[in-house]
Amino acid sequence: MSHVADRPAPISRVLVANRGEIAVRIIRACRDLGLQSVLACSEPDRNSLAAEMADRTICIGGGPPSQSYLKVASVVSAAMSTGCQAVHPGYGFLAESPLLADACHDNGLKFVGPRTDSIKLLGDKIAARTTAKQAGVPVLPGSSVSVDDQTTAAQLAADLGYPVLVKAGAGGGGRGLRLVTEPDQLERQLAIASTTALAAFDDGAVYLEKYVPRARHIEIQVAGDGAGDARAFGERDCSIQRSYQKLVEESPSPTLPNSVRADMTRAALDLVKFVRYEGVGTVEFLYDAADQAFYFIEMNTRLQVEHPVTELVTGHDLVALQFQIAQHGTLGSVPDQPPRGHALELRINAEDPQRAFAPNAGTLTEWRPPTGPWVRVDTHCVQGYQVPPFYDSLLAKLVVAGSTRAQVLDRARRALDEFRVEGIATTIGFHRWLLDTPDFIRGDVHTSWLEENWPGMRVQ
Repeated sequence: MSHVADRPAPISRVLVANRGEIAVRIIRACRDLGLQSVLACSEPDRNSLAAEMADRTICIGGGPPSQSYLKVASVVSAAMSTGCQAVHPGYGFLAESPLLADACHDNGLKFVGPRTDSIKLLGDKIAARTTAKQAGVPVLPGSSVSVDDQTTAAQLAADLGYPVLVKAGAGGGGRGLRLVTEPDQLERQLAIASTTALAAFDDGAVYLEKYVPRARHIEIQVAGDGAGDARAFGERDCSIQRSYQKLVEESPSPTLPNSVRADMTRAALDLVKFVRYEGVGTVEFLYDAADQAFYFIEMNTRLQVEHPVTELVTGHDLVALQFQIAQHGTLGSVPDQPPRGHALELRINAEDPQRAFAPNAGTLTEWRPPTGPWVRVDTHCVQGYQVPPFYDSLLAKLVVAGSTRAQVLDRARRALDEFRVEGIATTIGFHRWLLDTPDFIRGDVHTSWLEENWPGMRVQ
């Protein structure tokens, strides 16, 4: 069912319910599409770049997200009081909240994202695994229901064979995920994972999954119209991670065989069509190069941080596509064609790589991002910006494009050399080191490669 009859009035004004670089990105898309933008921001963000760029700004609470960006009632009230017809949640915060999607629908607002049923189904990782199986998508061996007691967990882990992962049933971002290598670790890791998940997502459910060592993290960018039509926009390789947090993304993957790429893309589209997904999303997989097998991890029902990588190799504006689907319930004239060239995204975070990437708030006494051909910098920062302690540490996304991967790596090195930041520690130096390592140049990395090779990960 496409729910076309339930589609709200045409969109002319959009509430941007987010902050930082993604708020700036959405505001720019609104401007390109002739839509008015209203920024819903916290008190510390009243003087942000996004607030300066938006047609109007409305403050929805204090600095901590629980007082502002995570308050559904405040977001909906801000949209209603400013005459918005739609709410764009960006990523993070309420982007995958069925409560916000429902509240928007109940108040005649269009939630720029999937329907509530899709958010609920795919946001529950246990239910998503079951759904993926039903759609014929390969899934890692693991539990089909939440694990509630130690005896059941111990038997399942023994059947799967160690090592295993304990994973949160809700949420994402690596929170509530614990690696268990020996049976005597299981009880403690179950407790830690459940407690972490309960605190982060208000849901302590966990499940077990077989651990694949030295796997690559590959994701397929997709979009669906809610009625069974879907498109894929190539893959992104996100294998450089620390504590399950992505630091580098590129498209296409430097080592994925074409046959696997085709099968993975087909599997992602099968899932999107099976659930009649509406909107832009990402289907994530683990790829085991040893046997050229891939396995479904989860589906993110929102725009990804790394969406610019896909935009640069496809030429498609994914935020504009979100609005196209929200406005008209169709994919429009999006062609089904393969990506071209190569693109690389480096996350410039306010973190100290020498201290296991510890967050580092403070004032940007110098901020001079690189410019020039083939370089895109998505950021909300300016010189003198005070990096607040309440939010994600992302300062900018340095995205570089070219005809070949070797060309992109050279351009990325040049861009990093031009990037000048003073006042706080950032990940710029780490990325410069990474781009010169033989393993990365060959594409010979995996999701735990950083823990094994970056000395700063061993600093406590």
